[in-house]
Amino acid sequence: MLWRSFRTISSLKRNTPINWFSFVRCLSVFNTIHKPVEKIRNIGISAHIDSGKTTLTERLLYYTGRIKEMHEVRGKDKIGAKMDSMELERQRGITIKSAATYVEWNDVNINVIDTPGHVDFTVEVERALRVLDGAVLVLCSVGGVQSQTMTVVRQMRRYKVPCLAFINKLDRRGGNPHRVVSQIKSKLNQNCALIQLPIGLEGDFTGVVDIINHKALYFEGECGEIVREDKPPAEMEEDIEIHRQALIEHLSNVDEIMGDMFLQDKPVSVQDIQSAIRRSCLNRTFTPVLLGSALKNKGVQPLLDGILTYLPNPTEVENFAFVDEGKDAEKIKMDPARNDSKPFVCLAFKLEVSRFGQLTYLRVYQGKLNSGEYIYNVRTGKRHKVNRLVRLHSDEMTNISEAYAGDICAVVGIDCATGDTFVTDKKLKMTMEPMYVPDPVISMSIKPKSNTAIEKFSKAINRFTREDPTFHLHFDTESKESIVSGMGELHLDIYAQRMEKEYNAPVVLGKPKVAFRESLINECDFNYLHKKQSGGAGQYGGVIGKMRPLPPEKNTQLIFTDATTGTNIPRQYIPSIEKGFRKMCEKGTLCGHKISGVEFLLLDGSHHIVDSNEIAFMSAAWGAVRQVFDYGEWQILEPIMLVEVNTPLETQGTIITQLSKRSGVILGMTGVEGWATIVAEVPLNNMFGYSTELRSSTQGIGEFTMEYARYAPAAVSVQQQLIDGYQNALKK
Repeated sequence: MLWRSFRTISSLKRNTPINWFSFVRCLSVFNTIHKPVEKIRNIGISAHIDSGKTTLTERLLYYTGRIKEMHEVRGKDKIGAKMDSMELERQRGITIKSAATYVEWNDVNINVIDTPGHVDFTVEVERALRVLDGAVLVLCSVGGVQSQTMTVVRQMRRYKVPCLAFINKLDRRGGNPHRVVSQIKSKLNQNCALIQLPIGLEGDFTGVVDIINHKALYFEGECGEIVREDKPPAEMEEDIEIHRQALIEHLSNVDEIMGDMFLQDKPVSVQDIQSAIRRSCLNRTFTPVLLGSALKNKGVQPLLDGILTYLPNPTEVENFAFVDEGKDAEKIKMDPARNDSKPFVCLAFKLEVSRFGQLTYLRVYQGKLNSGEYIYNVRTGKRHKVNRLVRLHSDEMTNISEAYAGDICAVVGIDCATGDTFVTDKKLKMTMEPMYVPDPVISMSIKPKSNTAIEKFSKAINRFTREDPTFHLHFDTESKESIVSGMGELHLDIYAQRMEKEYNAPVVLGKPKVAFRESLINECDFNYLHKKQSGGAGQYGGVIGKMRPLPPEKNTQLIFTDATTGTNIPRQYIPSIEKGFRKMCEKGTLCGHKISGVEFLLLDGSHHIVDSNEIAFMSAAWGAVRQVFDYGEWQILEPIMLVEVNTPLETQGTIITQLSKRSGVILGMTGVEGWATIVAEVPLNNMFGYSTELRSSTQGIGEFTMEYARYAPAAVSVQQQLIDGYQNALKK
């Protein structure tokens, strides 16, 4: 790239003006590829919907020189934010898919992934946090800790991701950072403290005070690009000292070095505080809280400094690969040091279809990858040539010649699946730990509006199911319909719109269907012998045991337990019995939905020296489950959603009544500056059409979010209705 840049300049005519800004930017991009691993940060921007994530990312890009102009999520110029590259994202003003970019700040490379806030696209957050080393948790100064905030924090804990908290929108009416900090402690159970204080609030918000360095920061210039340091306002001195002391006390509770200094009453320097924050942040025992307003261009540059100062580089995060599979899999710690002698290992964490073919996002955990090199898919064993290696800036790609440990990059034209591990040594059988993928909670029938669009419809479905592991399609043989499943109505509606806009294949979505489950109520014994003789070798297999319900916290699982002793069932037939059990649980007899929350406990059985085989024992497991179908007590489970409604105070009573009519259980209510937040648990089956009802009740002002909470037994009337409907369908 450097040679091409010089060659381009030398070919210009003598009087042709050179855009040195573009040339220097080109050189900086070239240099960023070869940064030492200690000068890399991989972070994600995560939050509840409408907390300002994409607006914040737009400011990060502007202040680091990646974009020349800032645009708003719902801008009047109809351009939209850089990271919202899809037309639907700009129309709706929401982030639908995660987007990657990279910036440079104080000679450090920061790979940034902007993630959606809506629960329907939660898998985008899952796969981003799976490969990131740190995160910025954005909170609204008015809304505070909301439902999706809790989900994001749970995801961070799942992948052990340290984070900073950034309280945004301090310019809004009702903004209160101290209340938000209190909610972080009580609702998220996080040890946190402010490292900045606001200078004014709401319309008077003008800057922040750095508690650690004891200085005021004001953001001036047309776009807040000039950071002016000054002495803190005199009236804030006492407050600054109180919060500085509180910060030291919080750190002393989680950091041993700071604790010793605090107990011995030693003077604490700026460096001591920053080092303690970094250590405790990396250990995920403390969360520093920064302040600002991304929309008003305030507080973003100190956040960039905080990312560099407190969040880890790839060498400070432990990542493991597994050699072989099963219970005896060996864990090997990845070495992110830029050592070419280490074998190359990377994880494919996201897929997209671009105009050049499949675009596969990679996180490199060890070794080095060169463009033109061959890599092997550990899962399939297939060899692929890396014809094009790129770095991403939203929907733009920049060719690179090599990628090192710690980098986030992408390859073009390689066929694989989300979660695949790639290596350059064919003999290396390392597999990176997979990401968590939630099960779909809602289904709809789907079909193209016209028969002429069937081929385009098939291409769209094939693409979207590959890109999104929470988007499924299957054909129902009973109803003769194609059924699409996803995380919510919005999720499926977005894909329907994308089929029309991107593939010219408009579709018709049928009535939403909830993913009910069937489960046992009480323990039930089984004793089944499968015996078949038709001349020659027959089939013989017997199983004895019991099926029992799992506790509520495990009612989405299926567990097979082998408790046999002796040789009545040879060991080689145990996997066949488990396979038969799981196969039968794909469809229950009450309403035709999957069985879950059940344990198959195998105690004993019998075999024949000649006639026993894998098919015989699989059939024996089928018969055992059918026995329990006939003699056991069964119930239907339904998904319960955690619903959070924001509404004006005057309509609070109406909203509570509406939720109660939908069998909702109110968990809590809060009120701030004329707005009420109502949190309730409501069965998903009762939430269809609620968005229309809420809009009419609040004159279009109210809004709600919904996320999966758990499965619970459905009401008796609902169960009977489902059973009757299923039985009637079978008779037709």
